[in-house]
Amino acid sequence: METWSVVLALVAVVLSVYYYLKRNYDYFEKRGIPYEKPLSLLGNTWRALFKLDTFAHMLTDLYNSNRDAKYIGYYEFMQPMIMIRDIELAKQIMVKYFDHFQDHRTLQNDNASLVFSKNLFALRGQRWKEVRNVLTPVFTSSKMKAMFKLMSECAERYGNALSNLTEKERVLDLKEIFTRYTNDTIATCAFGIPLDSMADPKNKFYVYGREFSTFGQATLLKFFLQQHAPRLANMLGVKIFRPEIELFYMEVVEGTVKARKEKNIYRPDLIQILMEASSKLGPGKELTPADMAANASLFFVAGLENIANLVSFAAYEVAVNKGMQERLQNEIDGVLEQCNGEVTYEAINEMHFLNAVLFETLRMYPIALQTDRVCTKRFELPPPLPGAKPVVVEEGTCLQVPIYPIQRDPQNFDDPNTFNPNRYDGDFRKVQNSSTFLTFGQGPRVCIANRFVMLETKVLLFHLFAKCTLKSCSKTVVPLKLKKSFTLLSDNGFWFEMMPREKSRLVYVESVNGGGVCA
Repeated sequence: METWSVVLALVAVVLSVYYYLKRNYDYFEKRGIPYEKPLSLLGNTWRALFKLDTFAHMLTDLYNSNRDAKYIGYYEFMQPMIMIRDIELAKQIMVKYFDHFQDHRTLQNDNASLVFSKNLFALRGQRWKEVRNVLTPVFTSSKMKAMFKLMSECAERYGNALSNLTEKERVLDLKEIFTRYTNDTIATCAFGIPLDSMADPKNKFYVYGREFSTFGQATLLKFFLQQHAPRLANMLGVKIFRPEIELFYMEVVEGTVKARKEKNIYRPDLIQILMEASSKLGPGKELTPADMAANASLFFVAGLENIANLVSFAAYEVAVNKGMQERLQNEIDGVLEQCNGEVTYEAINEMHFLNAVLFETLRMYPIALQTDRVCTKRFELPPPLPGAKPVVVEEGTCLQVPIYPIQRDPQNFDDPNTFNPNRYDGDFRKVQNSSTFLTFGQGPRVCIANRFVMLETKVLLFHLFAKCTLKSCSKTVVPLKLKKSFTLLSDNGFWFEMMPREKSRLVYVESVNGGGVCA
C-alpha cells in the first residue's frame, strides 16, 4: 500500500472518532430519508478515497441506489450529506429558494489557505454579494471581446508550434500541451502577464500553477482534514498548499497593482477590474491585496487543469468518432473563407458544430462532478418518497446536487454515454438553461466564469483543428477509461499523432463591436 494510503487510513480513523463523539449517527433514520449504510466509520466515499473507484462512478452508484427517491442520504466520513436526485427540486434549491441555500460548503479558516478562504467561491453572505458584484463586469461581452484577442494570441503560438513539429515530436499527450496553453491564457487574462510555456516550460506560473491546481493524494488529505476537523488541522499546522506558492501569487498581484498605478498602465484583465472596483465597496470593505490575490489565484485553481481537461476530452471525442473531425474542420474552413481568413469573436461564438461539440463535452465530462448548497435558513423539503413525510433541514445542513449522474441519466438524455453533438439541434440556449444541464450550476451561485471557460475552450479547438489533424496512434486508447480520482481524468492520457494540415488561411485580428459574424 502506498504511503499516502496508509496516512489517509490513519486520518480517516481520527476523523471518524471525532465525528463519532460529536455527531448523530441516526440522522437519516430519524428523518425518514432513504440512505446507503456507510462502511463502519469511514462513510460512503471510502472507495474513491482509497482509489478503488472513480468519484464519478461512486456518485453514480449512490444516485442509482434508490431511483424512486427525490433525495437520498449518505455520509462523507460520518458527516451526513443529502443528495438531491429530483432535477426540479434541485433547481428550486439553487434558484427559487436561494435565500435558504446561499452558501457553498467551504473552508472558513484563513490559516488553511489564502485561496480557499478568501476567493469568491468560499465567501458567504453579504461579503459574497459584494465581491460578486465587483467581479461580474470581468465577464461582460465587451470584456470577453477584449480577452478574445489575448486568447487568440496564445492560440496562434500553439497552433503554429503544433503544426510545425518534427516527425519525431508529433506523438504527444494533448493534456500536457493544453495545460501550457491554459496557463498562458489565464496568466495574461487574469494577471496581465504574457507567458510562453512552450518556449519556457519551467516558468514559475506553470510549475506553481500545476501544483496549485492538481489535487493529489497529499493535498486531498490536507483539504479533508481542514474541512472535517479544522481544530485538529490547526494544532498540527496543516496548510493545503506550500506557503511559498501562495506568497508568489501575492507578490505578483502586489507588484502588478503597484506598477500599473505608478506607470498608469491599463489592461483588460481581472487585476484591472479589481483595482477599479476596490474603492467602490466603501470604507472598511475595500479589497486587500490578499483578496485580490485570492480571486486572481482562483482562476488557476479552477481553470488550469479543469479547462485543459475539458479541451482534451473534446479533442479526443472529435478525433475518435468517425467523421466528426472532418465536419469540424469543414466548418472552420467555411468560417475562414466567409471572413477572408479573419478569426473573430462573433464568428467563433456562432459556429453551430463547434458549439455542439463543446456542450456535449460539458454534458459528458462536467468540470465539477457535483455542486453543493449549505442551508442558511431552516427549510422544509418535500417528502423523499411517496407516502413519506416532509423533511425539515436545519441551518448548516449540506445538500449535494450530483451533476455527473444527472447528465448521464437515460431519463434525462437518450443514450447518455454516447458522444452525440447532434442531440442539441442547435438550440444551445435552451439546453444551457434546462434543469438537466448543470455543468455551471444554476441561480445566483452559477459559475461566474462560464463564458470565459467556453470562449477559451472554443478558441483553442478552433485554432488546433484549423492547423492540425489528430491521428490515432499506438498509445491512443479507445474507449476512454477514467482514472480513479476525485476529478475526471483519462487513465491513459490523450495520446495522438499531431499532423499538420495543408490548408490554413488564418489571419488573427481583434474583433470589433457590431456588424455581425465577420465584423
